[in-house]
Amino acid sequence: MDDYSYLFKIILVGDANVGKTCLVRQFTKGYFPPNQGPTIGVDFTIKTVDVDGEKVKLQIWDTAGQERFRSITQSYYHNADGVIVTYDITNKKSFESLPQWLDDTNRYTSKDVLIAIVGNKSDLSTNRKVDFHHAEALAEKENTVALETSAKEADNVELLFMSLA
Repeated sequence: MDDYSYLFKIILVGDANVGKTCLVRQFTKGYFPPNQGPTIGVDFTIKTVDVDGEKVKLQIWDTAGQERFRSITQSYYHNADGVIVTYDITNKKSFESLPQWLDDTNRYTSKDVLIAIVGNKSDLSTNRKVDFHHAEALAEKENTVALETSAKEADNVELLFMSLA
């Protein structure tokens, strides 16, 4: 018999170098991987967590952000329960790409999927190029939530994943 009550598939999408892999490593392993290179294709991790006394197994799919992997990334949306749409607060272009990532999310997932818009690298706020109120406005338009995280400092990382569990 399996040792969990529920299984949830969570995928992370967003441009390359926004910190998706670092968010996953911080949540699943408790460390920040310095000098993390870009993901090739997809990386898959499992973590079992306790939610209200129930064991929940999270399948976390960390997808590549490079355009050349976009077509394969689409297949990973299938059966997703949660999608973390990620941008880098120090990179305006990564934020400007969010509508395309959200369009893909809406196109390839069910209507009841949970979506979080996440501005990563909040520890670099002195280099901020995207004000949080822009993310909040986009989240309101998309009827979802916005959050800022720091994979390096572990700020809001646990909160992010547990809110989708």
